[in-house]
Amino acid sequence: MNPDHNLGSLLSATLHDTLAVSLPLFRPELALAGTIVLLLLCRMIPVARLLDSAFVALGGVLFALFFAMDDARTLHNGAWVAGGDLLAGRHELFGGLLAFDSLTAYIRLLLAGFLVLFILFTKVSGIPDREDGADFYTLVLGATLGMCLMASANHLLMVFMAVEMASVPSYALAGLLKGRKASSEAALKYAVYGAGAAGIMLYGLSLLAGVLGTCHLPTMARQLSALEVGLMPGGTAMALAIGGLMMTAGLAFKLSAVPFHFWCPDVFAGAAAEVGAFLSVASKAAAVALLLRVAFGLGVPGFSAPHAAELAALGETRHFIVGIVALLAVLTCTLGNLAAYGQTNMKRLLAYSTIAHAGYLMMGVAAAVALAGRDASASRSAVAAVCFYLGTYVFMNLAAFAIVALLRNALRSEEIASYAGLIRTNPGLVVATGVVLVSLIGLPPLAGFVSKFLVFSSIVEAITLSAERPLMLVLLVIGGLNTVISLFYYLRVLKVMTFDPPPAERTAEAFPLVSIPGALITALVVPVVSLGIFWSGLYAFARFAGAFAS
Repeated sequence: MNPDHNLGSLLSATLHDTLAVSLPLFRPELALAGTIVLLLLCRMIPVARLLDSAFVALGGVLFALFFAMDDARTLHNGAWVAGGDLLAGRHELFGGLLAFDSLTAYIRLLLAGFLVLFILFTKVSGIPDREDGADFYTLVLGATLGMCLMASANHLLMVFMAVEMASVPSYALAGLLKGRKASSEAALKYAVYGAGAAGIMLYGLSLLAGVLGTCHLPTMARQLSALEVGLMPGGTAMALAIGGLMMTAGLAFKLSAVPFHFWCPDVFAGAAAEVGAFLSVASKAAAVALLLRVAFGLGVPGFSAPHAAELAALGETRHFIVGIVALLAVLTCTLGNLAAYGQTNMKRLLAYSTIAHAGYLMMGVAAAVALAGRDASASRSAVAAVCFYLGTYVFMNLAAFAIVALLRNALRSEEIASYAGLIRTNPGLVVATGVVLVSLIGLPPLAGFVSKFLVFSSIVEAITLSAERPLMLVLLVIGGLNTVISLFYYLRVLKVMTFDPPPAERTAEAFPLVSIPGALITALVVPVVSLGIFWSGLYAFARFAGAFAS
């Protein structure tokens, strides 16, 4: 027996890898896990109940943010190369279950930064109350921990576990408003749909693993290239296609992509606006990162210096991935925008808006994968466009849900009609709302315009350079038409706020901008404006994330 492969040496090598390599690059997740333990102790120990759980959660998230920034700095050593790209590296953690690279570092920072803003938002809005705070933040941090794992998943086992770790706490968050029938119904629908999607996804993953003989994503790409070079045994292609479609169903559920979007409007309408903000932003960022991870992991074996023959052999796999993602993007974008038009409840309108934006993001992913086999630099730029979109989406959607939540507290309503005539008493708030909604449309000179411009530019590059020219042209046309459609329902909200007379039954005025709620709204709206003008810094960071596709 080879002494290099005995049990003792394997255990020693595994222990060394875990302690010396994996855990030092896993510090943000460990910080979140430690904070969860502290929050649970706040419920158990009488003295600890005197602590405000929001500040305990905020402290833990700040530690996670610091570690995420330090890891990103370590990954790149602060060195720039020509073209504005940062030098990138890739490390497999815990025996290949997770991958630490530029995409992981970017999404970690995005999630940690979002959590800081989110916790401050919940403190101002008043949900959760002090009694339920520990439970609420435990669920939020637990879901975020799963989302961090989604962004770094490198193995089918971790893909499924990360999705479930992110999903299960979200089901409980949807039912946070105790005693409200709509909230309980939202949580039940979310859990039922989630369980169905998880079962379908798990079966698809088992098919892929069974056919390819491995669960490790880069190795699966190698196996796929070998299968496509030779002659596939009978039924192999069908099993792979069905497995891929079933796995896509699970990913589409997390993205709220059509036709797996049914849970989204009902959950957003029944849950608190604070929960809607968390699901809309954090869950979307993690799901897009996982889609990129799986699409590039199976379609581009670039993580182990592939030969040109292997890239060519995976052409059919990339064609399959691009076709599925593009189809879902077209359906999702179109249905989301059309269904939003007739909504009377602001949370339901934002739910369909979230669905539509998932479609735009998937268009960028489809362009990135289409370009991967043709032009690596253009593919990295397409990934950077998607990551930039996610960065601006944090501020746009969090600001939108913050306005809804704070107006709910002031007006006791979340119906669009209740916002009528706010321009007469709260012009500053209406201007802030207008900035956010116009940015969500994608009009200049705001952050949403730059985001859509970059994504559409990547689609134009795919039309020029990739073999998927007709499909990319369809994406570009559909994306442009949907942007025009979205004008109507976003501007309708502004029309109600400015031109409609205030309702006679209104007894309270909304908050002024010179107040604590107003300061929060201002702090979220300022980046929406500034990132539309001074966007090069965030884009350079997004290009750093795009280096993962090298």
